[in-house]
Amino acid sequence: MTPFRPLALAGLSLALAVPALAPVHAAAASKAPVSASPAEPAAWTTATRRRPVSFAETAPGTSGVLVIAAGSVAEASERASALLAPEAGAGVRRAVEAAGFDFSSGEMLVLRAFGGLEQVVLLGVGKSPKGAGLQGAGEALGRSLAKVRAPVTVSAGALGAEGLAALATGFGIGEYRSDLLSSDRPTTSPATVVFTGAGAAGAETIYRGRGQALVEAVQWTRDVSNLPANLMYPQAFVDSARAAFAGIPGVTIEVLDEVAMRRLGMGALTGVGMGSARPPRLLVVRYRGVGAPAGGPLVLAGKGITFDSGGISLKPGSGMGEMKMDMSGAASVTGAVLSLAKSGAPVNVAAVSALAENMPDGAAIRPGDVLTAMNGKTIEIISTDAEGRLVLADAMVWSERNLKPSAIVDLATLTGAVRTALGDDYAGLFGRGDALLDRVMAAGEQTGERLWKLPLHPSYAKDTSSTIADIKNSGEGGAGAGIGAWFIGEFISRDTPWAHLDIAGVAYGGANAVKPAGSAGFGVRLLDRLARDWGR
Repeated sequence: MTPFRPLALAGLSLALAVPALAPVHAAAASKAPVSASPAEPAAWTTATRRRPVSFAETAPGTSGVLVIAAGSVAEASERASALLAPEAGAGVRRAVEAAGFDFSSGEMLVLRAFGGLEQVVLLGVGKSPKGAGLQGAGEALGRSLAKVRAPVTVSAGALGAEGLAALATGFGIGEYRSDLLSSDRPTTSPATVVFTGAGAAGAETIYRGRGQALVEAVQWTRDVSNLPANLMYPQAFVDSARAAFAGIPGVTIEVLDEVAMRRLGMGALTGVGMGSARPPRLLVVRYRGVGAPAGGPLVLAGKGITFDSGGISLKPGSGMGEMKMDMSGAASVTGAVLSLAKSGAPVNVAAVSALAENMPDGAAIRPGDVLTAMNGKTIEIISTDAEGRLVLADAMVWSERNLKPSAIVDLATLTGAVRTALGDDYAGLFGRGDALLDRVMAAGEQTGERLWKLPLHPSYAKDTSSTIADIKNSGEGGAGAGIGAWFIGEFISRDTPWAHLDIAGVAYGGANAVKPAGSAGFGVRLLDRLARDWGR
């Protein structure tokens, strides 16, 4: 994929092609696959040590850290007086006035050594707390307390069962740490966090049934996106997914290796991996829950470039190390199905991950090569750094033929152009089928993973026309994100509803109030919501 920063190649989409020439195939087949070193599996023993979570109607006694989640100073001071001491309420009022604190959702005011505790944290939930806003406030809180080991009590007042569960879910997501391989990383879990308030029993049911699964799925998604490419390559991704789904009812996993994909004519996906010693894979995770609606599955397809050097069309060295995250689409679609399966959701879904490493050795595809996709369509390679659309092309054809989907939604860190257009505030949304696109947009609004709809203009057909093949993988026009989306759409039947999310601007980045540096796990919550509402 093209780097997110506007470098010289920022207008190019993230895609690459796959060779179909027999001599090149033979060269790649002769390579010995690279396996992990004995030390590498240790990466998977360093998962975030989250706090044990419990719920109670009233605080069982406070020590360590007290969090007062409130929407106003009156509410916060009243609860401080009840939980700490009568004079604590006045102290809270003075602190709020001095700081100009307004209880906006996710904002915090920390009072240290207050009321006999290590900290009292005032957490704003806004005037009308609900769903995504409460989960976001929980994320900010979890992030701020990620290195605190003491017990935490969260007094949430009258948020109700759904609100309290959303706050707890966000807290678990916010606790995530991206220092996966640091020797300073804690090896034990911190003390318990207790969420208190009206509806605690119902909140616990919701959290154990759905929220905890979402927390674990987002963590897995971020882990595989943050791990370096020497640890997270196509087969390692497959192995990690198998481990994550082990023992979950309703799940079946299918893996196509390079030989199987070549036999099926998947020259686009296999071609991208030609320059790497680590062979490509197609991973298919299907989940059908009890009570799932009839009909074909909702297919979630993800770009899984475990490292993108750009291939022969080599990227600039600056920022290339971040290209370990070019498999974020595959991580997110697999993570969404993990969340649904762990929670026993009554849905019928499949995650299809097109996994390859894009490297520039003597067997790699070149600009000017022509590849043949699984449906027989020929592709002229203009840039080997436009590889994501190539692996997705074969994934789309395979999915339609083998899964008979009710709809397809793909996620990909596809183009630097979408970041130029939308920054890191929105993912770009393209596709066909207004009903599907409306539902995807609604899921984004409900979960706070925001999308902006962009056009698939008919002129993109001319921009991707080739004089030697059926289509070329990089266009003549300046609409890089739209041209990349158009290319993928050419490998999907016009009868199949399809949405494409270009997440290049939102998948990965620096630390902020709700996440550490690295993966955002963008799309897991959106797709989880979309699938749960799909049969309604």
